[in-house]
Formats: sequence, structure tokens, C-alpha cells
Amino acid sequence: MSRDELQRRSLAAALGDVGAARVEYDDVAGWVAAAGASPADPLGAEVWVFDADLSRVLLVQHPWRGWVPPGGQVEPGESPRQAARRELCEETGVDVDLFDRPAAVSVRSYHPDKPATLGLSYATIVDPAVPLMAEPGQPAAWMSLDRSWESWFPDDLVRMRQHAEWLAGFSRSGRPARLRD
Repeated sequence: MSRDELQRRSLAAALGDVGAARVEYDDVAGWVAAAGASPADPLGAEVWVFDADLSRVLLVQHPWRGWVPPGGQVEPGESPRQAARRELCEETGVDVDLFDRPAAVSVRSYHPDKPATLGLSYATIVDPAVPLMAEPGQPAAWMSLDRSWESWFPDDLVRMRQHAEWLAGFSRSGRPARLRD
């Protein structure tokens, strides 16, 4: 299978998750229309890892992006969900299932010299006592959602807080923990 076919497969998986995402930020529809059948730039995927109290989130300290959710590039042929889970494991050593419904979709640039691309954010809850095995030069740490941190993506804190509040309301309602709504 050619690289273009693999990228189209990744885009098709991403578009399926775009439609299921709980929240859409930025101009996702405009990006999708401009990207056509095959995006020029790789897609992005990340995981918002919350503790059970929904008061902290697991972040990694990228060398120049600052504190960001674990994540990275979607490889050709890989779904964004697969990429998010792979990146979480590579960057923190945490290997867990992600909630069925993507938390968010956005359009952003992951590098100052690159155009904006589609990024999917998935979520999960992890016990903070789980040992972390960060990549060399990119520490991982639990950060309070009550405090700000330095990040290339300053809107992330607000977005993650809003998702944590939504998750808290979901758990109070007695709805299923897999979050299929």
C-alpha cells in the first residue's frame, strides 16, 4: 500500500473521530475542506490523562513547547486513537485504554515553521500512583488543573478543565464510565 493510501486511511479514521468528538475547536470544517483526500502534513493526536478526582492532568515537558499532553504525529495507516495511545505509552510508560468518545478536535500548528493541522484529543483516567517512565529529556508530571503552566498551547488548560467538569458531571449522573454518549 502506498504512503498516500496509508495517509488517506489515517485521515478517514480521523474524520470518523471528528464526528464523534465531544467538542470542536478552531476551524475544523475549513481545515477538512482544504485538506481534501490527503493532508499535506501529518495529523496530531494526544491524550488528556486525568486522575480519578479530575483535579490533575498528566503532562510532558516538551523541549520547546513547554508542558503539553502526551501525544504526537499520527503515522501513515495509523488511526489517531492508535497514535494517541502509542504516544502516551512512549512518553510516559502508561498503557491504558482511552475513552470511546474523543474529548476534542482542533486545528493547530505543532511547530512554528509548519502549517496548522488536525489534532484529536482523547481522554482517560489513570491512578497517579502508576509509575511514570518518561522519555529522556522530556519529563512527565501530574499538574493541577487549578494552576497554570507554560505551554505552546495556552488554551489547553481551559479546554482540559472544561472536559474534567464534563467528566465530573457524567460520573455524578451515574452514566457508564466508558463515556459512549
